[in-house]
Amino acid sequence: MSKEIESKIGSTIYTRIHTINMSETQRQKALNALYEADLIVDGLVWVAKKIEQLGDRSFLKPSLKN
Repeated sequence: MSKEIESKIGSTIYTRIHTINMSETQRQKALNALYEADLIVDGLVWVAKKIEQLGDRSFLKPSLKN
C-alpha cells in the first residue's frame, strides 16, 4: 500500500493492523480488504455527486416568471 492511501484512509487503522498478532498472509488480506472498501466508498461518493449534478441541471431550470 502506498503512503498516500494510508493517509487517506487513516494511519491509525494501518498502525493497528500492523501491531495485531497475525500471519503476514492475514495481514495482507486485511490491508487488501481495507483498500477495496475505500475504493467502493470512493465510487459511491462519485455516483452520489453525479446524481446530485444531474438533479441540479434537471430540476432547477430558471423560469421566465419575474
